[in-house]
Amino acid sequence: MADQNLTIDLSMAELRAIADYAAACAEPALAIFERARPGDRRPRAAIESAQAFAAGAERSKSIRDHAWAANRAYQETRDAGQAAASDAARAAVAAASAAYLHPLAKATQVPHILGAAAHAARAVELDAATDRTVGEQYIERARTLAGPVVVRVLARYPAAPGGRGRAGELLRMLDTALRAQAAEVNPAAN
Repeated sequence: MADQNLTIDLSMAELRAIADYAAACAEPALAIFERARPGDRRPRAAIESAQAFAAGAERSKSIRDHAWAANRAYQETRDAGQAAASDAARAAVAAASAAYLHPLAKATQVPHILGAAAHAARAVELDAATDRTVGEQYIERARTLAGPVVVRVLARYPAAPGGRGRAGELLRMLDTALRAQAAEVNPAAN
């Protein structure tokens, strides 16, 4: 277990790669949200702000504002009983939040890296009548999307925390798979 007071060196290029990965994982779930809430662009705007940051835009207050707006969309869909749309919005929140991954060696930072994938997987799972295999297939797709920079950054953090329901379970599944992938590439690191 990493010392909770340690910091992790993160370059802007690494933060951009994390945001790009999170946006790529969250984007497919937008269709679920937009089917439930046509015309509500808040989750899309959050993902677009993550994509703009990944492409070189400044890390600005606008990204946070879009994340907060998508969070309100998540809460509204949750309160309306639109579970799949709710997790799709949470994926968008996580995508925008990825730009603000903290350099703290804490397991609680792992959802900033993998949360978009986990919530998007849960959204597609719920959209498919809670078919767990659909969520697990999405996690496998997210694993293949993770480039070497994402895997290296993730490997610097402690393993994902417990809890957080099925989305947390999916997150830990992806975390385990990516750490195994990192160990295969660099067995001396273990």
